[in-house]
Amino acid sequence: MIRIYTDGAAQGNPGPGGYGVVMKFNHHVKELSEGFRLTTNNRMELLAVIAALETIKKNGYPVTVFSDSKYVVEAVEQGWIWNWEKKNFAKKANPDLWRRFIPLYHTYKPKFKWVKGHAGHPENERCDQLAVQAANSPGLQIDTWYENHRDQEES
Repeated sequence: MIRIYTDGAAQGNPGPGGYGVVMKFNHHVKELSEGFRLTTNNRMELLAVIAALETIKKNGYPVTVFSDSKYVVEAVEQGWIWNWEKKNFAKKANPDLWRRFIPLYHTYKPKFKWVKGHAGHPENERCDQLAVQAANSPGLQIDTWYENHRDQEES
């Protein structure tokens, strides 16, 4: 089984943000993180999941994503994204990321489990550290879609 732990952070929301990922497969552990100059917490929570799934090299293993984001976990586990997709994500935040996520979901069929954030869960705490470090790092990336569509997202 591939276990994926994710977290996102944004300072100011919107503001500088980042995501952190810890992936575990057998005895292998991989960490991922990236920071952006202007983004939102929810975008970073979802992008963490996407980045992790995009990193998987072989299909056929069960995948479980552990996230403290009810936004992400409930959207998938409650099936909300399928209604959003039918309506072409009209009036929904982060359509670019959901569209990027959906083919990955179909490929890996991950299960999602919500974990309480900042509650001492070791992998979640590590993901939070990675996300905050990424948000505070120099040379932040540009969240191009968000910066170009920010006014639409906030209306």
